[in-house]
Amino acid sequence: MSPHDASAVPTAHAAPAQPPSKSDTATPKLNNEMELGNLPIDPPQPDIMQMARVGDIAAMEKLFENSDYDATYTDEEGITPLHWAAINNQFAMCKFLIKSGAEINKKGGESVATPLQWAAQRCHYYTVHLLLQHGADPLITDAQGYNTLHISTFNGNVFLIVLLLHQGIPVDVEDSFGHTGLMWSAYKGFPACVDVFLRWGASVHATDEQGFTALHWALVKGSAGCVQKLIEYGADRFAKTATGNTPSITAQELNTRGFMTKFFFLWPFVLVWASLNIISGMPIYAGIPIGAVVGYAIQWVGQQVIAYAPPDMRQFQRTPWMAGIFAASLFLVGMNWFMTLLPNTAFGTNNFWLSNFAFFIFSSLTAWFYVRCMVDDPGFVPKMNGIAEQKAAIDELISLWKFDETNFCVTCMIRTPLRSKHCRRCQRCVAKHDHHCPWVYNCIGINNHRHFFLYLVNLTGGIILFDWLTYNYLTEISANTSEECNILAPSLCRIVNADAYSVLLAIWASLQLVWVSMLLFVQFVQVSRAMTTSENMFGIDHHASTSLNSAFTSTGTPLDAPQLPPSGSAVQSGVAGGHGHGHGHKHGQGFLKQWSKLLGVDSFIETAAGRGAATGKGSKRRKKNPYSRGCLTNCKDFWCDPAPVFGKRETGAAVIGGQPVNYTEMYESPSMIDEIRGRRTGGYEAVAAEDV
Repeated sequence: MSPHDASAVPTAHAAPAQPPSKSDTATPKLNNEMELGNLPIDPPQPDIMQMARVGDIAAMEKLFENSDYDATYTDEEGITPLHWAAINNQFAMCKFLIKSGAEINKKGGESVATPLQWAAQRCHYYTVHLLLQHGADPLITDAQGYNTLHISTFNGNVFLIVLLLHQGIPVDVEDSFGHTGLMWSAYKGFPACVDVFLRWGASVHATDEQGFTALHWALVKGSAGCVQKLIEYGADRFAKTATGNTPSITAQELNTRGFMTKFFFLWPFVLVWASLNIISGMPIYAGIPIGAVVGYAIQWVGQQVIAYAPPDMRQFQRTPWMAGIFAASLFLVGMNWFMTLLPNTAFGTNNFWLSNFAFFIFSSLTAWFYVRCMVDDPGFVPKMNGIAEQKAAIDELISLWKFDETNFCVTCMIRTPLRSKHCRRCQRCVAKHDHHCPWVYNCIGINNHRHFFLYLVNLTGGIILFDWLTYNYLTEISANTSEECNILAPSLCRIVNADAYSVLLAIWASLQLVWVSMLLFVQFVQVSRAMTTSENMFGIDHHASTSLNSAFTSTGTPLDAPQLPPSGSAVQSGVAGGHGHGHGHKHGQGFLKQWSKLLGVDSFIETAAGRGAATGKGSKRRKKNPYSRGCLTNCKDFWCDPAPVFGKRETGAAVIGGQPVNYTEMYESPSMIDEIRGRRTGGYEAVAAEDV
């Protein structure tokens, strides 16, 4: 699909980042040629624009006092000092100029744009908020017919779009060619921006001058994420343009998610069962290659099916595939114990009834905690009640200089509590997020972390007992079996000939013990240090150490401060097209790297080698842990938490140092408050932010 003329194709808005070609100084040219000869040149006049660019308030004040310049100065192109202060994110200078009488909606430059539009083009949302608070009109259009919302959409800055929408701008306001912000987001390929517009009520049926909907523009860009979002919100796949084209040829139905989830959980049962039976039921020289071929064929079928899944499920680790493999293994182990091991070890010559009873307990608890980890709410942070509450949270964060990806989640529209993280798989923020586990197809957070730990402990005990029972069973029944086989030694042939299926199943179960043991080791270390897997791998979130600055020590930047946060920091840099938490996720990882993460090998190596933050030896990650109260207290907080072990806890409820806290509402670090106050109470006390 291609537009019919250039006017139909969105073009990026351009605002000058450097001084314009004309009138780059406020100094007029002086004619110093006199009839009596050349006289000394007058001292150069001050450059008011340069002062605005660099934010030199003291020099600007002196200029206003000692000359005819004022904040209303305009050059030949209509540019004012406020324009330059806005585009260079000189927040304090903008505030000074506004107080000094600068015209806030003055248009200037080749784009004929306002200071608000200049600031929006550069994604300076603190400056944008300041201008809006002082009467800047976001609906004024520039020379190309774009208002501030359109300009903000070009850069894909979700935070800026959220900020503007909370000012009451009509969500479907059009540019001069009938393009809405939703159309621009779809054309630019920003799924996160598309999601924000749709959740705000943008119309998926609106058309531009050419009859194109947002879905048509999404298909021009080829963004599967944008297409998915638009169809989820009811976009017409058969809407025709002025030429009769429809997007239905490339857009797919997305109502298959439920089927795909069930399929990829149950299909591994076929894979594990078929592979084990083929390898164990045939001679080893034939069973292994045939079993490998059958296993590959079953997985190939899964790969063909996954091509029809929604875009966010088109990788095995994003489906319940891994959870299905474990569930199948657990089911087959349980059936083998009940049908084979139990009758031959609990009631035979060797009476191992105590071991069988212990295995029953371990396996039952493993299944119980496994299901609980899979189906329970891991601790999703509650969403806000309406737009008014969202706006209040945004205004508060802006006043604290914390309106960034660390402190606000634009997907969930919530202020982000300490230790929480937005999970792209679950599409929610999880309180005290540990990690997303593909083996349980769920996040591990504050609500199910202890369940997950108990699942690992019981699984480890169950595998060891299963191997013990299998060994005794095979020892007894292999006494009179044949020693003849093709490859193995006679002693091994006797065992394999006795019950090859049980041997192979025990080997398969023992392989699971490898990654379970590594994961269990890491969890023990992290719990003793009061850390999560994310904190161990990536360090204590800077959110925890900076959240008190403006709230308690007054070292944060108030609204009238002359300086901004350091260049390149989160508050100055825009978040284009998405939301992140600074964990450095990388795409395109190799096969071994992916499996290393899936099996927990990477975290085990980091922790065992002393490079993880939990060991306190990593120089880059070594920071004071504000949540630790010592090894014994940390373990007591985790294991003796009053929340029910076999029930559901109140979302976010936990203890630190024996004192109750709620991680869905914690925005200040408990131990750092104690440090700043010079005392060690070991408790949690909420501290309200100072008014600025």
